[in-house]
Amino acid sequence: MDAEQLDLSIIVPVLDEEENLIPLVEEIKSNLPETTYEIIFIDDGSIDNSLQIMMGMKESETNVRVIKHRRNFGKAVALKTGFAAAKGRISITMDGDLQDNPAEIPRFIEEIEKGNDIVCGWRAKRRDNIFKRWPSKIYNRLVRMMCGIKIHDMNCGFKAYDTDLAKSLNLYGDMHRYTPVLGKMNGAKITEIAINHRPRLHGKSKYGSKRLLRGFFDLITVSFLMAFLERPMHLFGKVGGFLSSAGLAICSYLVFIKYAFDEGIGDRPLLSLGVLLIIIGVQFFLLGLLGETITYRSSENNTNPSASKEL
Repeated sequence: MDAEQLDLSIIVPVLDEEENLIPLVEEIKSNLPETTYEIIFIDDGSIDNSLQIMMGMKESETNVRVIKHRRNFGKAVALKTGFAAAKGRISITMDGDLQDNPAEIPRFIEEIEKGNDIVCGWRAKRRDNIFKRWPSKIYNRLVRMMCGIKIHDMNCGFKAYDTDLAKSLNLYGDMHRYTPVLGKMNGAKITEIAINHRPRLHGKSKYGSKRLLRGFFDLITVSFLMAFLERPMHLFGKVGGFLSSAGLAICSYLVFIKYAFDEGIGDRPLLSLGVLLIIIGVQFFLLGLLGETITYRSSENNTNPSASKEL
């Protein structure tokens, strides 16, 4: 199909979902009868028959595409691969486990048509066990507090994107959770809709306890990027200013007692601490200046086309 004729790209990362793939495609077909779309399956290292099933559907369905990773790179890289290949004006991401209901896709499209750049699914009545629900609630609350994005369910994989924006997102590691945050850094307009979340009927969940710790570290990373990526001096300058001020205060105190009370200060550990704090503070200032220089040079050489569009 010609890229200009496509309304929609549906991107589905797949890892061992052999029993769910055919029903998923059938549901998508039944819910999008008048929409021109493509389904892009990203096989992320499946070891079951998922790839064979997808290749069979590619032969029988003209709008099914299959991209295979050489190994399991993770969901973030799978989405990045899908966005790069997408030909539709709007991109939908959804899991291949049938818990995301394709009947919701028209609602996502409607919200994008209203001018939103990212539409997040909110599993208001999540059909998972308590060991997945409660950590997710705590995590989402932390994200809202630290990143300032009022989204109830950041971790839901069912989302819609303006494709131009989606192609600009720098996804790696486990950053697929933070696409709304990365989008906000590009000036995206973000909203959410409550969706029908279904229980898993086939296959095994890829959720594990290790994801909690990785998700927390990624949250710290993305919070830092939001606050200081384009203004590193605001971080390093503040730290450097605090340390240098503390060092100067200590040294001033020692100079005062030396001349006011004629006390020796050369053998005092406090003197070494004061000098050390001043030196470290100056180093932080220099790091901030170096970061500002790198940011300036980067902004000279790179433009972000997703940050603006011709009307």
